[in-house]
Amino acid sequence: MSSDVRFTDFKSDKQPTWCPGCGDFGTMNGMMKALAETGNDPDNTFIVAGIGCSGKIGTYMHSYALHGVHGRALPVGIGVKMANPDLEVMVSGGDGDGYSIGAGHFIHAVRRNVDMSYVVMDNRIYGLTKGQASPTSREDFETSTSPDGPNQPPVNPKALALASGATFIAQSFSSNAQRHAEIVQKAVEHDGFGFVNVYSPCVTFNDVDTYDYFRDAIVDLDETDHDPSDRDQAKDKILESEKEYMGVLYQDEDSVPFEEREGVDESMAEIPDGAPEGAMDLVREFY
Repeated sequence: MSSDVRFTDFKSDKQPTWCPGCGDFGTMNGMMKALAETGNDPDNTFIVAGIGCSGKIGTYMHSYALHGVHGRALPVGIGVKMANPDLEVMVSGGDGDGYSIGAGHFIHAVRRNVDMSYVVMDNRIYGLTKGQASPTSREDFETSTSPDGPNQPPVNPKALALASGATFIAQSFSSNAQRHAEIVQKAVEHDGFGFVNVYSPCVTFNDVDTYDYFRDAIVDLDETDHDPSDRDQAKDKILESEKEYMGVLYQDEDSVPFEEREGVDESMAEIPDGAPEGAMDLVREFY
């Protein structure tokens, strides 16, 4: 940990190839600011990314990183954290990667409550594969492959997280730089699995869920009387379909991370020479 790290220390020398105006620029900047503000530095940070436009983020950030298989970023991140609990692990993904093929891993990562953060860039469309409807697309959202819309209700990732036993659920907007960084920082500081769904507009393929739409629709929970420790209040906000909320929806202040519950506190990165004691006896038992 270091108090001298700036968020620019997390920038790599690779130039992003995202479309100009993509919300992922703001999402990534907020992630870097949150890591720096919490005293982390590139040498103790591990970024895991999935597939899609968001999957490139490990290349654009200066830290340890791994580009995982489609939908499998979370189990990779959990494995990293279990192998070395001293690392700050942050997993990034998109709505397609996280809430479609990765939905099963999302549920179990939430309920396991490993001390890590998960930042999802939700643009309500498949951007990298050129504009198909995603799990969070509106029911009437027209695309080239669904000209009449998906004709099914969108997945509510916050509700899925709450039902899975989440201890931290938040939502942010990539264009609101200060609030976005603050919210991600709270997820990093949380003792357990910090989940942040980020409205990150796709300027190329989604002309409905735009920057202007979110600026007009978003309600900042800090400007209301919302109590994030009240699970019933959180449930009401999460299930309210008429408003787009920004802020911490729910946080269990008594959360105990998986590692603490299970006594995982030593790094497995240093592997001692030779086989573990009793290993050969175990091998002979099966031969």
